[in-house]
Amino acid sequence: MTAATPQTSTKSIKHFRHLAPDEVDRLFHLEPEQLTEHSDPRLLALSLGATLYVPADRVDLAAAVARRISEGVCAIVLDLEDAIGDHAASAALENAVDALDTLARTGAARESQLFVRVRTLDCLGRICEGLTSGAEALSGFVFPKFTARVGETYLRAVAEAGDRLGRRLYCMPVLETGEVIHRPGRDVELTALQQLLDRYRSIVLAVRVGATDLCGTYGIRRDRDLTIYDVGVVASAIGDIVNYLGRADGSGHVITGPVWEYFADHERLFRSQLRTTPFEEQDAVRFREHLVSRDLDGLLRELILDRANGLSGKTVIHPTHIAAVHALAVVTLEEYRDATDVLAETAGGVRASEFRNKMNEARPHRVWAENVVRRARVFGVAAEGVTFVDLLTALAAR
Repeated sequence: MTAATPQTSTKSIKHFRHLAPDEVDRLFHLEPEQLTEHSDPRLLALSLGATLYVPADRVDLAAAVARRISEGVCAIVLDLEDAIGDHAASAALENAVDALDTLARTGAARESQLFVRVRTLDCLGRICEGLTSGAEALSGFVFPKFTARVGETYLRAVAEAGDRLGRRLYCMPVLETGEVIHRPGRDVELTALQQLLDRYRSIVLAVRVGATDLCGTYGIRRDRDLTIYDVGVVASAIGDIVNYLGRADGSGHVITGPVWEYFADHERLFRSQLRTTPFEEQDAVRFREHLVSRDLDGLLRELILDRANGLSGKTVIHPTHIAAVHALAVVTLEEYRDATDVLAETAGGVRASEFRNKMNEARPHRVWAENVVRRARVFGVAAEGVTFVDLLTALAAR
């Protein structure tokens, strides 16, 4: 399926644009690239980064979104689903349309991708029909509780809406239902989803994982001392989602990390696994204590496990999580040089990394290297000696 592409771009997306130029020079060996809505969809999918969900019934919705964009958020979802009570759904939809129109008129939406998470298919049509100038602000839709049985109706509606509006609208299905979490039918469902999403590849920006709903199917709510990968039944489903839908052979999609839902102090049962040494070296021990007290050490651990399991970015429901997601997305200088060394070897073989701590194998590491270089284009490469502590403290101070 194809969607119309406008003649002019209304988006100009660049991570860390909110940092001062001298701060960027200090932190980065290579700056992130500036993207437009016409950029490679794989880069746009990676640029989602910390995708912030905002309840669409906020009175100050347009102002709140504009503020977060000015703070460096490159992807925002106006939420009409779980964040909104049934009694407020219609008013929230009108509020979302008004906010998109306002953001388009003021130009505030140019530096971020904006999506709406709908409750029903009817929401999609009402939003597109209600927009005046807001179509320029809208990047697409998020579809909760997406299944192979109902999915094609939503995907076709997005493609048709894009044609009517004269612009490409992307969609992001959320996998969070029993069809995916229940083991007996999972392979059948994921096979059907794989075939369906492939038919609409041009408008599927990324696939999101709704871990909270998947946990809820079994009456589970993961504790803040644990990551989602400690919840075996959900970790198993995530592994299979990546297996079917995240393949690196050209048939896969970007799979985004699930939400981390904690952000306040609590009494800890387990000792933090966030090492003290990196913070001592940067004279940031108090900052580490702040991270631990706000449960952000758990988020950092889950982010690392997300990447290790083939996921990118994160669904975010609290602004304090954004800096952590983006700091860990920056490519280290060591990663970048290892990746470029691997890509330079066209005849195969193996050789030691210039950092003398690992072996780089040209063929098995090639796809990894391509992914690293792609991430470097979106989030940049850290300068020599700059660690995630430097990046995190700089971002958290904004």
